[in-house]
Amino acid sequence: MRSQATYYGANGWLLEIDGLRVLVDPWLCGSLVFPPGSWFLKGVLPQPFPIPSQLDLLLLTQGLPDHAHPETLKELPKSLPVVGSESAGRVTKRLGFETITQLRPGECKEFKGLKIRATAGAAVPKIENGYLLFWSTGSLYLEPHGVLDPEIESRKVDTLITPTVDLGLPLLGAFITGATVMPDLVNRFHPQTILASTTGGDVEFSGAISHILKAEGITAAPEEIPKTCSLITPQVGKPIPLPKGSN
Repeated sequence: MRSQATYYGANGWLLEIDGLRVLVDPWLCGSLVFPPGSWFLKGVLPQPFPIPSQLDLLLLTQGLPDHAHPETLKELPKSLPVVGSESAGRVTKRLGFETITQLRPGECKEFKGLKIRATAGAAVPKIENGYLLFWSTGSLYLEPHGVLDPEIESRKVDTLITPTVDLGLPLLGAFITGATVMPDLVNRFHPQTILASTTGGDVEFSGAISHILKAEGITAAPEEIPKTCSLITPQVGKPIPLPKGSN
């Protein structure tokens, strides 16, 4: 059975692995507003996406609205099991989801043969999650801000989902550090495939700070990516086959 990943723009993915359909950090409809309000920062999708059918699991890295998007989550069946960070767990509980597993970095969960290990992710401001996923024919690491947990041992991981640029605000510095972390990710995991995330999907932003968001880095330099590894910039809505490996 082929495993594949479909990108929805921003942080959203549909992972189809080992017969499971796992929705990750979805923003599929409505606008994205960051506190304290739309005057500060607002994102608008170029078009809404239909809610994927026959989902098995909702996997959330963070509780912030660009990862646990309230308007999208309201459209999902509340019987859908959730695995997420502590803040994501609070959001989904408030929205009425029935089965919620909150993981702290280092904790693990097995779901229908899929092994999920939470890793330490971005501090925004509290530490949120990344994830290592292992299944019968492959493995995957994802973290949406370009943060690598120093507690993760060096091991083979087939696919990485990670930003490949640094993004930041003047004076405050970078809050996405994908370009900076890329050499360490490659050396730690020796991936076959890297899928670029976080900044795609043609989202339109407005608000007081939208004009000062800037790219501080560039896509990882070619010499940082081994010739045995494919770096893919995904097209929204187009499935990408995931390589087979070992878990």
